[in-house]
Amino acid sequence: MSAVKPAEPRGGTPATPALNRYLSPKGAETLRQELRHLSRVERPQVVEVVSWAAGNGDRSENADYQYGKKRLREIDRRLRFLTKRLENAIIVDPSAQTSRDRVFFGATVCYADEDDRRFTVTILGVDEAEFERGEVSLVSPVARALMRARVGDEVSLHTPSGPVPIEILSISYPLPAPS
Repeated sequence: MSAVKPAEPRGGTPATPALNRYLSPKGAETLRQELRHLSRVERPQVVEVVSWAAGNGDRSENADYQYGKKRLREIDRRLRFLTKRLENAIIVDPSAQTSRDRVFFGATVCYADEDDRRFTVTILGVDEAEFERGEVSLVSPVARALMRARVGDEVSLHTPSGPVPIEILSISYPLPAPS
């Protein structure tokens, strides 16, 4: 009996694992800054507090020691996550996109739904997208519906209440940095 292979997109490789690795240069720098801050500032401060608290005697009832150890575990867990995420990241500069007439990673897309409500979203990586800033993850239903579409295309956005037709009104990318 053979194993069932996952569905493959047009490129021939499984979709989701690689898509989770995409980051913009700005998103990668944000993760690097967090990694530096945790390892150079926050972790040493917590280690100092834990060391001081450990010298105060009974550790079982020492709140500074207990909280400090817990916080160290949280910091170490986040450091491992950030390190692994950055090592495996696929950094894509949206300003270098050559097919600017289609929706790809890093595009800012304005679209309208069937009630003629307009929405503008920027498609970014899963670790950097903030919905409050109008950013959506590359693996979100909206991004999946918009991918590879052109201005004027009508695509189907799959929602919990069923498919919703949306029309792409405009597509833009950041301008390349001047040479």
